Amino acid sequence: INFFSDGSLARVIRNTLTLSILSLAITFPIPIIFALLLNEIRSSRIKRTIQTFTYFPHFISWVVLGGIVLNWLSEGGMINDILISLGIIEKDIIFMAEPKFFYPIVILTSVWKETGWSAIIYLAAITGVDTELYEAATIDGAGRLKKAWHITLPSIKPTVVLLLIFAIAYLFSNNFDQILVLRNPLNQEVSDVIDIYVYRQGIQEMRYSMATAIGLFKSVINIILLVSANWFARKLTGTSLY
Repeated sequence: INFFSDGSLARVIRNTLTLSILSLAITFPIPIIFALLLNEIRSSRIKRTIQTFTYFPHFISWVVLGGIVLNWLSEGGMINDILISLGIIEKDIIFMAEPKFFYPIVILTSVWKETGWSAIIYLAAITGVDTELYEAATIDGAGRLKKAWHITLPSIKPTVVLLLIFAIAYLFSNNFDQILVLRNPLNQEVSDVIDIYVYRQGIQEMRYSMATAIGLFKSVINIILLVSANWFARKLTGTSLY
């Protein structure tokens, strides 16, 4: 009752869903595309090098990575220097003080950190595709793009659908570590999501019962989303968790 009567409820839920939906729309397909492109590289040395560089950010904590990002985006930071040298802007932009830049920064840093690691599952699924299908397509005159579209993607569809179900199930959850590092009072209008709200209620204000109730509410919503996404996936694609 206290949570639903709180004046910040609408803003918190709006921020949570906006960030989650944008992240799902942008960050979910990118690892699939990356895995398809990586699969087309014939040189194993080049492929391993690219994999190493793209996997590496995953193992850096958000505390460290967030510090790097904040330094780059600060007044007099690398990004401002590049933009000024290219003539795009005339004076420094304080990116983290502008709420309109917060969502793009969160999404781009998520892509940078997790794309390589997330692509591992898709690369593993691609290795299971029958090579005879590619050979038959080559005989029929299909190029790489047609092979990827008509063979690779349909073959890994069950994997994509299952991961999409999980992604939809977590629409009410955001990356707490990332947002906690990147948020500040100046962008609080858009960075105040449910996870941060629970943190403030439970840790900062020591309202443990309130934080527990909100966490339970979020878990119930996530379960409903999971069941709904699973039902739609089974109806539309024939693939589901159960």
